Amino acid sequence: MRRLVVKAWMSLDGVFDGDSMEQWFNPFQSEARNASIQEITRDSDAILLGRSSYEMLAPYWSALHHNEMGIADKLNEVPKYVASNSLEKADWHNTTILKGDIVGAVRELKQQAGQQILLDGSASLVHSLMETDLIDEYVFWIHPIIMGSGKRFFQDGMPLTKLTLTQNRELDLGVMLQHYKPSKEK
Repeated sequence: MRRLVVKAWMSLDGVFDGDSMEQWFNPFQSEARNASIQEITRDSDAILLGRSSYEMLAPYWSALHHNEMGIADKLNEVPKYVASNSLEKADWHNTTILKGDIVGAVRELKQQAGQQILLDGSASLVHSLMETDLIDEYVFWIHPIIMGSGKRFFQDGMPLTKLTLTQNRELDLGVMLQHYKPSKEK
């Protein structure tokens, strides 16, 4: 059975908004952060996205053809799945739109042979899967900045989710790379 790994970059106060990345993500660029992003991408053989993340990532990555950032080729070739009932067309190479029962579709993807499935960003999709047993790991890059406002990864009203820290590593410029597994106890 494949593992489903949630990957998210965020500020210390949980802002992960792509529109404000110039403030909370870009200033913390480093070789160590790039290497950790390359590693998790390399270890995945499928990408799962929500519609908003897909619409943000597809035009950017699909336009790259020289393995920029060490992951462009992988992202452009790997099978991608977009959970959306409203998206009509997905032009990014090797992309399938998942409609209807997303939990069932993700369960089926996990049953297929392969490496891990990387759920990239896509907070709404993550929220819809948190009460299932489908998420195997959360990987967060926490950037040492408090934004004070912006779209947050974790929102009020989310289900109580206990996690166990399995890895905690400080990268350059104070960025923390944290791996968590969902706790079996509720």
